[in-house]
Amino acid sequence: MYQTLVRKEVMGILEKEVSSFLEKFLTPIEKIWQPSDYLPDPSSENFKYDLEEIQTFAREMPYDLFVTLIGDCITEEALPSYESWLMGVEGINQEEKVGWANWVRSWTGEENRHGDLLSKYLYLCGRVNMREVEVTTQYLISDGFDLGTSMDPYRNFVYTSFQETATNISHRRVGTLAKQSGNGKLAKMCGVIAADEARHAKAYKHFVAKILELDPSEMIIAFEDMMRKKIVMPAHLMRQSGQKAGELWGHFSDAAQRCMVYTGQDYINIMKELLDEWKIEHFKGLTEKAEKAQEYLMKLPARLQKITDRVSTPDLQFQFSWVKK
Repeated sequence: MYQTLVRKEVMGILEKEVSSFLEKFLTPIEKIWQPSDYLPDPSSENFKYDLEEIQTFAREMPYDLFVTLIGDCITEEALPSYESWLMGVEGINQEEKVGWANWVRSWTGEENRHGDLLSKYLYLCGRVNMREVEVTTQYLISDGFDLGTSMDPYRNFVYTSFQETATNISHRRVGTLAKQSGNGKLAKMCGVIAADEARHAKAYKHFVAKILELDPSEMIIAFEDMMRKKIVMPAHLMRQSGQKAGELWGHFSDAAQRCMVYTGQDYINIMKELLDEWKIEHFKGLTEKAEKAQEYLMKLPARLQKITDRVSTPDLQFQFSWVKK
């Protein structure tokens, strides 16, 4: 039977490898793309043409797809909340310039470019009420969130593994749908963001795999706990002017489901992917509690599938204050 370790001890063991994690999963600042690489250059002679192209394609985007793009941008813009949350996780000392704190800061630096790129695109496209978008973003940061992870690194790494995979899917699908309609500029923007999210998902899945080598029983119990609570997206408290925290999230989720950018089936597929990636079914010698957690996890996708197959998405479109009338 595996020995159960203390979280801080495990994080300390893995911290010795953080420099290799940075090298493997993140890109040096001098080499990585920046938002200005994909946005029109105001000093260029072609700026007027490029701007007209962006605005034409934005006007032609289906409503649900367009508000999904805006919601994805707002989610990315709430990055200060995510960084401050991760800095408080057990085993991460934000006063240090190396180790896990360096990972969180470097990951944040990469993620920060996503909101920058999309918000500038939305500002230029002429179809967005930017003040309302900015109000939603500020509310999202000031309302905070509870991901159900507490300050437990095991639960947080399960969450980030799931969430980074989900954002990869969402950005990639928006990009694919944009490309199909001829909107090449937006397709490229969403594509490079999706590629970042895929790398970040690999990183957090790798962290969980390493913890499973050191402390499998506790890691599997943490995984089960997160799935029992259900993974809530970081923007679950989204609202617009005049609303209470969380009132807008259901409408945004419905829009994403209707345009097939992110669906209940995707949630199940990510769950299956994580079970396979971490080889949860094959662990032996676990504690009794962990064995029960393992059994629950392996049966969960089939249970969720039955529920998802019965759920229908509302056809009625909600009128978001983000979009100009």
